[in-house]
Amino acid sequence: MAGSLLLLLDDIATVLDDIAVMSKVAAKKTAGVLGDDLALNAQQVSGVRSEREIPVVWKVAKGSFVNKLILVPLALLISVVAPWLINPLLMIGGLFLCYEGVEKIVHMFHSKKAHSAVEAQTQLIETEADLLAMENEKVKGAVRTDFILSAEIVVISLGTVATATFMHKVSVLSIIAIVMTIGVYGLVAMIVKIDDLGLYLSEQASALKQSIGRGLLAFAPLLMKTLSIVGTVAMFLVGGGIINHAVPLLHHFTEDTVDHVELIPQVGNIIGALTPTLINLSIGLVAGFIVLIVVAGIQKFWPKSKQA
Repeated sequence: MAGSLLLLLDDIATVLDDIAVMSKVAAKKTAGVLGDDLALNAQQVSGVRSEREIPVVWKVAKGSFVNKLILVPLALLISVVAPWLINPLLMIGGLFLCYEGVEKIVHMFHSKKAHSAVEAQTQLIETEADLLAMENEKVKGAVRTDFILSAEIVVISLGTVATATFMHKVSVLSIIAIVMTIGVYGLVAMIVKIDDLGLYLSEQASALKQSIGRGLLAFAPLLMKTLSIVGTVAMFLVGGGIINHAVPLLHHFTEDTVDHVELIPQVGNIIGALTPTLINLSIGLVAGFIVLIVVAGIQKFWPKSKQA
């Protein structure tokens, strides 16, 4: 009995060790997507009232956990029943990300900016009146984006343990899902509260703390503006990357282009390293604009077809 128990404990220890190793490999492979996830979600929840920032982050984090509760079993099921479905589903998600990125760019150029103090005050009053709707919209947008990024993370993680047993797969995917969700939204919460920390430090008696506080207050809006840009670019990079890997023609074109540019003397390696990123970005932009045109066409003609 004691021997059986020791063997069982040894088996459990071995499984946990294997899972830990696989989780580390999976975590390394998903690190790139995780960076995009962080930038996107910090950008998505910025712009809400200070006292609502942490509740909003918590809402999105809960949405992210729900996403992974759906995605992990679904990915495991699809990998067994219909593995060919994974790439088409990822492509749909990638196209949606590209579309959202283009929508942000179009909105940025078409949004009405205040030209006077009176206009700015009017816009502020209108925004204040609709804060709850704006907050809910931000949460929905962040959870939607998280779903697609989480799907990619889950699929990449699943690919690293493709030859493992079913229980190993379940354990690794669960660890990755939990650790990365806590990590991402913990960092997002820290990022959105930088200005509050700066304000707190600037009100302290110590000259050093005041100096650090003023520095953080100056840094916070710059960081948010940077994350807004990085978050939008990340949509094209992730979406374009998914499409690139899913379409063999584009994937081979990228590999051939990298092989050619790496032959350039002195700078070949540097340009070669940047080339896949630039191609993914280009694919993302083109795909996003194509989807936007298709969606605009459907929205234009759909009401007419309904009336007819």
